[in-house]
Amino acid sequence: MRFQLLGPLALADGPDVVVLQPSKPVILLAALLLHANSTVSADYLQRAVWGEDQPATARAALQTCVLRLRRLFTKHGVTGTSIEAVPGGYRITAGPPTLDLLGFRDQVRRASALVRDPEAELYTLKDALSLWQGSLLANVRSDVLHRDEVPRLSEERLRAVERVCDLLLGLGRCGEALVDLWTATRVYPGHERFHEQLIEALYRTGRQSQALAEYRRVKGFLLDELGVDPSPSLRQLELSILRGEDLGAGGAVRAAVEPAPAPASAPAPVPGPTSRVIQGAAVSLPAAAPGAGRVPAVPHFTGREAEAAAMAARLTAPPPPGADGQRPLTVLVSGAPGIGKSALAQHVAHLVRDSFPAGRLLVRMTRADGHPRTADEVAAEVGAALGPGRAGERALLVLDDVVDADQVRPLLTPPDLAVVVTSRMGLGGLIATHGGWVHRLTAFTEAESYALLLAALGTERVEAEPRGARQLAALCGHFPAALRILTARLLTRPGLRLGDAVDWLGDDPLARLTLTDSPDHSVSGLFDRALGRLDPRLSEAFLRIGAGPPELLGEAGIADGPEGPDGTKDHPPVPEDVLEQLADAGLLEDGPPGPYRIHDLLRAHLRRTVRIRNRRTEKV
Repeated sequence: MRFQLLGPLALADGPDVVVLQPSKPVILLAALLLHANSTVSADYLQRAVWGEDQPATARAALQTCVLRLRRLFTKHGVTGTSIEAVPGGYRITAGPPTLDLLGFRDQVRRASALVRDPEAELYTLKDALSLWQGSLLANVRSDVLHRDEVPRLSEERLRAVERVCDLLLGLGRCGEALVDLWTATRVYPGHERFHEQLIEALYRTGRQSQALAEYRRVKGFLLDELGVDPSPSLRQLELSILRGEDLGAGGAVRAAVEPAPAPASAPAPVPGPTSRVIQGAAVSLPAAAPGAGRVPAVPHFTGREAEAAAMAARLTAPPPPGADGQRPLTVLVSGAPGIGKSALAQHVAHLVRDSFPAGRLLVRMTRADGHPRTADEVAAEVGAALGPGRAGERALLVLDDVVDADQVRPLLTPPDLAVVVTSRMGLGGLIATHGGWVHRLTAFTEAESYALLLAALGTERVEAEPRGARQLAALCGHFPAALRILTARLLTRPGLRLGDAVDWLGDDPLARLTLTDSPDHSVSGLFDRALGRLDPRLSEAFLRIGAGPPELLGEAGIADGPEGPDGTKDHPPVPEDVLEQLADAGLLEDGPPGPYRIHDLLRAHLRRTVRIRNRRTEKV
């Protein structure tokens, strides 16, 4: 009998394979097998099975779960493998012949010893990769395992795939490498090494134009989605292709560890977009050739038709008579974190590209750690990027994720500059001193959510189950960031019915709205980072409001709310200025003269945060 972890958790006996049905004993088995031959603590197993919200009787329930798992072994005739109770937890014993994960690792180790024989190394690695049988732990419903273990295992597989492609290119078998690389680059668009290998394989099989098109595609993706330029090795590869250099067999293997040195003299510039990153600011500028340097359209952009049309009209309208020397035109896009501000700004920049011949610049106003960049730093870099020779031609500046008005004011000086600002803050002070138009975004309408699912998942899949699609959109609260994460997960599981996805997502939307191979992309993480930007006192007030009764946000405030047993209010009044600050930060919707509101996903996150913190306090 053999355990299969590298796909749905299954038991294999020769050619017969039994995929286990989702259950708590199956989660327990997965957690033990992932750490085979080691003691796995009872605390970790309890978290794996029940998550953070464990029952009070979790320790006793774990013992019952172990008994159920042993019965499962008996039912399927598992012999020679047992679950041992050891001090502090449990242990399961396995080896390469009885557990595919250990077999995979054993084969990878064997391959690493064959570096002097590329054909043998390639054969051994392909044999190892053949053990992977589909979506990892697809039938194991444990958020802890999918968050902590699946990304680590996926990375082991990616390293092996990358090495296989290196070996194929080194052996001159570029056409064979293309089969794996087309899939790898589409499933893992942010993995630059796969793109580099694909571009080299295309070029070496005589497809120079396709290789350059692929370079432009990945360059646009990295700039638009991540705000970074391609790696030095990718840029060097493009230069080699433009020169028509003979990369030769083994070029990709060498490039992986030692990029070729830059030539002493470069060829004449090739017409096309020029892009660079200046200390965190992603900047796109046109080259000398007409029509170059256009900001690519946002993939699957849907909705916001009225806002996009209004913004485009304002940005392209001729200046009023006598407007020489006036402040630049400013458009502010504000709203909650994840509401789609950046996507709308970039989409509009693409729509109006022909009206700004001097260039369109996208500047990230916060660093990767969330800290704001200084106004002087950004002003100096934008000035250098624009240059002095625009001869009156208009330029468009997109300032993305502005933290406060002081970051923006030093940049609003050239009269021939149009500025689009995105910010979670209302920035009323900036509008008061410099004018402009404000577009405050809210959640999608039902129609907009459905249109996004159609665009991202395809008409055939969505219209086959329109009711399921609408239920999924409702579970996401029609929140753009949640819908984007959901569609990314569904695209990696093309065989999953939307109706089944409804049940899966409805069990725990917050936990499920995360990308297992990129944990930073999650609704909870997005909200946590937004709370982290608040003043601690304001953050505490918001947690209290979110975890409290709806009356806290009623039109009459808490004054008419419930009283405790001693006649005092269970929840002290929330000052109006606190509510206004939270609304200004994009965390509360609407407000006077009507009631304030919290988005359902955000309220659920706040309540979970308070529960977890209370449990930790009780334990202490």
